[in-house]
Amino acid sequence: MSSTLTRPMGTIILCGVVCAALAMGLRNSFGLFLAPMTADLGWSASGFALAIALQVLVNGLFQPICGQLADRFGGRVVIMGGAVLYALGIIGMALSTGLTLFTFFAGIVMGAAVSAAGMPIISASLTRMLPEAMRGRAVGLGTAGSSFGQFLVVPLAQLGISFAGWQGALFLMAGAALIMLPLALPLNDTKPKPQPGAAAEETASAALSRALSSRNFWCLFFGFFVCGLHVSFLSVHMPGFVASCHLPSYVGAGAISLIGLFNIIGSLGAGELSSRWRRRDLLIIIYASRGVLMAGFMMVEKTTASVLVFSALMGILWLSTVPPTVALCARNHGTRWLATIFGLVFLGHQFGGFTGAYLGGLIFDLTGSYDLMWSLCIAASAFAALMHIPINDAPSRPVVQPA
Repeated sequence: MSSTLTRPMGTIILCGVVCAALAMGLRNSFGLFLAPMTADLGWSASGFALAIALQVLVNGLFQPICGQLADRFGGRVVIMGGAVLYALGIIGMALSTGLTLFTFFAGIVMGAAVSAAGMPIISASLTRMLPEAMRGRAVGLGTAGSSFGQFLVVPLAQLGISFAGWQGALFLMAGAALIMLPLALPLNDTKPKPQPGAAAEETASAALSRALSSRNFWCLFFGFFVCGLHVSFLSVHMPGFVASCHLPSYVGAGAISLIGLFNIIGSLGAGELSSRWRRRDLLIIIYASRGVLMAGFMMVEKTTASVLVFSALMGILWLSTVPPTVALCARNHGTRWLATIFGLVFLGHQFGGFTGAYLGGLIFDLTGSYDLMWSLCIAASAFAALMHIPINDAPSRPVVQPA
């Protein structure tokens, strides 16, 4: 694309990485607000969890729409719109005094914001703007950047809650969201006009029809469902699980932060390996390893040390699924409508995220424990590993329509 010739690649990658860091760090801080907000406002854990779970679901439903907008008008416009929605949604959360209003801002507004300014749009923009040899590394860097944001922003949010209260911390987070506006400026991946006499490209409807009839698409979809189940359960409920084990509150924040820190290693490694290994095999290893790790964690005594060790190891596997999944989408379905198609795959991730966030709170309210939820997550790991076995990982020819 011509845009890659007019902007240094380093600037494009850096802005994408920092933008992803802010977006992921802010959204993964919301679990810290469960305890103080429910205590101050008299809400139930499941009521708060439902609002965050709705955010995840709306994020998934809006992702293909935002992907279609990004494919047509470029990622820059969509990401900037998402940054504004981020700020509005977080301000609305801060001013909410009832669960209904909180659910609207935290669930619907923030769900749309995360769709527009989230990792799928950033990943698709980087994939289109950079040479093929750099794509896996760039997506890995973007995913690692989002993890660094989780590592950096979550402790800062906890610090903000401690010194400014939960409402003041939310106002500060809303201001931080607006930093994404200038960061999005270089991510202009608008498609150049076709040259006269060039073959007509595949239409969006044809690309979607081909994807939805593909076994590869549905294997990635249901595998990503499990990824979302794990990520949302842990990001929303890990602080609560730590509290239920009678450990200090800083251990919960530290656990989320460590997951983000060590996912930098996992994401960079997955990005590099996506250019060297079969992406399908890499995904099988990642999902199977998650199940083994969670099963081992359930067997040991829950101490500060065991929680932090588990979090560090889980961090390596946290978003390492993204680079190989994006690469498989590009390989099997092309890059022209990548944001749309990956947006549909990401919808599976968010269906899983809704399930993980809400079911975790519901199970805890009904049983007073997270044990059953951990067992379901372990079983889901095995399911995801099996789902990736049939995926085709051979190079495919780009699809075009006759002129």
